[in-house]
Amino acid sequence: MLYFAAGSATTELTDAQLRDAMFGVFGKLGALERVIAVPPDFTRFNSRAGQLTCMAYEYFGDRLVDVLPAVGTHFEMPDWQREKMFPGVPAALFRYHNWRTDVETIGEVPEEFVAEVTEGMYRQPWPAQINRLIWQGGHDLVLSIGQVVPHEVMGMANYNKNLLVGTGGVRGINESHFVGAVYGMERIMGRADTPPRRILNYAQDNFCAHLPLLYVLTVIGQNDAGELVVRGLYIGDDVECFEQASRLSLEVNFEMVPQPLRKVVVYLDPEEFHSTWLGNKAIYRTRMAIADGGELIILGPAVRTFGEDKQIDLLIRKYGYRTTAEILQFVEQNDDLRANLSAAAHLSHGSSEGRFKITYCPGELTREEIEGVGYEYGNLDEMASLYDIDSLKDGMQTLHGEEVFFVRNPALGLWAHRSRMAD
Repeated sequence: MLYFAAGSATTELTDAQLRDAMFGVFGKLGALERVIAVPPDFTRFNSRAGQLTCMAYEYFGDRLVDVLPAVGTHFEMPDWQREKMFPGVPAALFRYHNWRTDVETIGEVPEEFVAEVTEGMYRQPWPAQINRLIWQGGHDLVLSIGQVVPHEVMGMANYNKNLLVGTGGVRGINESHFVGAVYGMERIMGRADTPPRRILNYAQDNFCAHLPLLYVLTVIGQNDAGELVVRGLYIGDDVECFEQASRLSLEVNFEMVPQPLRKVVVYLDPEEFHSTWLGNKAIYRTRMAIADGGELIILGPAVRTFGEDKQIDLLIRKYGYRTTAEILQFVEQNDDLRANLSAAAHLSHGSSEGRFKITYCPGELTREEIEGVGYEYGNLDEMASLYDIDSLKDGMQTLHGEEVFFVRNPALGLWAHRSRMAD
């Protein structure tokens, strides 16, 4: 059921409107005594999910008994991130999701279904996994909060991904990412109906019907003043709220460039991006806009590691960001990579497939480390001087006699040229 839907490409929902919408829906749900909120972590700070979680606490008070950030494979949030994203929500309510230990396998999506939706490219049953606190916690409301935006694994982020991947387990996360990589990231991004999404929808419909789920989904965009605003809010318990949010997100967060881009510069905000696991959104979200033989320059002042998980970090260092064909061969030949398919998918996603040059300018990784995983190394100070983020504006501009396309935050959109879009 769709409880609330409001938004357009020009809408700017105020805090008061967000609160009224949330409280209005909560009031329709009857007496609720045990509520768990499942927002994203700090890597989705701009989603407004933190603010909406605070509103949920304002409404429910001590009936909000758990807050479980859907960190997936990411590090647990340090105190400063939690306090900045969720001001006023007691620290005692927060739980940490450990994707290796804290999950229940709640069912398997049949091999036949997986093979059908992937056009035969992947032929294994998919294990649906979820944090056991959600599964066994006895809550009378599971409040899943987040932002719908183009995504490299699912096509469009959030909805049931927040639960089945964000609080999923090793196999569920690994294999969902690998399905997306095998099917083809460029066939998926910006689409709401994709093979990974169909698999998750099957799992929700068949295994989660008894859970009291409620999705609160935002669409975020920039206004003419360059400020991030809420363009849409959708609240419901089924796929309709996700589909409506996805349609608006394509209007707000997707840009079709008129010509393939020869040079793209992407900035990774130091509060948000501290690893290539996160920072490679610079690659995912711009790759379909970059010309063959072009260059992507990534300015990452706080990038200090590759993986968010120690084991995955070691695998990235070992195998590097190679072509999809090479990564698939590594998977066939090596047990360690075969046991960590999300790492394999990430390595494939982070490759330019030899089409364009990737120059990584990290604040806290060495030349040897960057070149060791297959990227070109750029000196951050030199590149930041050449491409001054304080003087650059989002989009195309002429700088030092060349045309440069600048992206201030790759997590907020998707850029493509129609020559790389299948439809």
